[in-house]
Amino acid sequence: MIDVKVAGSLEKIFPDSDWNGPELRSDVAARGEVYSFQVAVRFRETDNHYLRVALESELNAQIRLVEAVPVHLAANRPDDDFLRTTPGLYPDLLDELECKDRFRVMPRQWRTLWVTVRIGEDCPAGTYPVKLLFSDIDWQGKWRPETVATAEIELKVLPFTLPEQQLLRYEWFHADCLSAYYRVPAWSEEHWRIVENFVHNAVSHGINVLYVPLWTPPLDTEIGGERPTCQLLDVHVEADGAYRFGFEKLERYLEMGKRLGVKRFGISHLVTQWGAEFTPKIVETLGGGRDRKLFGWHVGSDDPAFKAFLTALMPQLLAVLRRHGLTGRCFFSISDEPSVEHLETYRSVVEWIVPLLEDFPTVEALSSFDFYQNGLVRNPVPCNNHIEPFVGHVKELWTYYCCSQEDRVPNRCMAMPSRRNRIMGLLAYVYDLTGFLQWGFNFYFSQYSKRLIDPFACTDAGGAFPAGDPFMVYPGEYGVPLDSIRHEVFREGLQDLRALKLLESRIGRGAVLALLNEGLEKPLSMTEYPRTDAWLLGVRSRVYAGLAE
Repeated sequence: MIDVKVAGSLEKIFPDSDWNGPELRSDVAARGEVYSFQVAVRFRETDNHYLRVALESELNAQIRLVEAVPVHLAANRPDDDFLRTTPGLYPDLLDELECKDRFRVMPRQWRTLWVTVRIGEDCPAGTYPVKLLFSDIDWQGKWRPETVATAEIELKVLPFTLPEQQLLRYEWFHADCLSAYYRVPAWSEEHWRIVENFVHNAVSHGINVLYVPLWTPPLDTEIGGERPTCQLLDVHVEADGAYRFGFEKLERYLEMGKRLGVKRFGISHLVTQWGAEFTPKIVETLGGGRDRKLFGWHVGSDDPAFKAFLTALMPQLLAVLRRHGLTGRCFFSISDEPSVEHLETYRSVVEWIVPLLEDFPTVEALSSFDFYQNGLVRNPVPCNNHIEPFVGHVKELWTYYCCSQEDRVPNRCMAMPSRRNRIMGLLAYVYDLTGFLQWGFNFYFSQYSKRLIDPFACTDAGGAFPAGDPFMVYPGEYGVPLDSIRHEVFREGLQDLRALKLLESRIGRGAVLALLNEGLEKPLSMTEYPRTDAWLLGVRSRVYAGLAE
């Protein structure tokens, strides 16, 4: 016997679970939306063989297989809103079907298909069936012609189009991880091809700000250690000690990003993280594949040589950025997550670096309000569990989350329910956020970048971070990224935000906020929101109903 059930995108169907969640029969979607649902399949008894699946629909739809991946660290300090906290196999990876149309189903465990429907902006309003038809094999391994099971939903396309995303979404792009994982030299033609594939994927999921590795990023690096060299800037030291710079690779990177739809660029951090005490690894290009380290852990951030280097570089770099039309579309970061004990060190760095940046702003991930209060940063990015002191003070407010945000606030951990990932879209509206940051689009190293990991086997950076924190996409064959459930669901949250912005243009922000808070005992906040899929989907239904009027 075979069980086939249709589920919404917010369900996480564990292979070993006795899942009996609500079945999806119909739903609505907007023009310009990427809509997803799931189909869970299980043999009840002892069958173990392939099924072939065919898709029938007038809409542009794609089927992928949900793979469960190993999770060793599910959580560090979980609250009571986790699906599980134990090691095991967790549904996350979205992989291609074998031979494009088949997958193996094993006895007494769920196998789940992820169906993605892309609604064109010119799609006529109306109801469209999306149907999956399953066939199997006989005892000799031959495909039977008859259909053994079906799954179907009716998707009603409503007569409105989602507007362009306004939120700036910035997930740090680790080009060195791609070079290391695929074993190709940094900025070789093969590396460029792979980088472009991953940037294209990022942009298609609403990541519209691209990290620029002007030099090897001084991020998640052990003190005294280093990441593989991955530097866009060419540096030459003349006989008299003067610097000569080459910007060809940087310009190619910027043009690639703009061509693929990137809206803004973030230049790699100017000094080391967690204290701003040292300089990033910056090398001189000697030719013949050789380089010489000029700066790094052996040079302090206040060293006169580093000041001379940036003083020589910045006028030329800013001219390049302006020539590419990036005034107002590019920012710098000084140091990641300085804490209060580093305030004076940070102040001393800011005092000499910021004037060199002229009219280019800085955007800084930090959680201490003291830095903003002391005028050391104009565009702070507090984590979402420390955002409240910044509300009402910062004009263009951002937020972020990472491995530490597990108590009540939204996050994307594999062990969390998907609604806790998607809710970030509604809360971005509530807080009127300008931007959202997360540190790991594709971090494939262990903590402190000590070694390369296999993301298909290690989802927690070697046991350092809750699974799902270090990366959103998996490195697929031929340099093509593979999506995750978390990646797709966060995009759904961004689509919720776009729908709210459209509704605001019709009825005003106050009315939209009233709709969101309707029936709640406390106003929505990063820590106060209903913990049910039904509430979140109900809000979407009310918003879409208002837009369809």
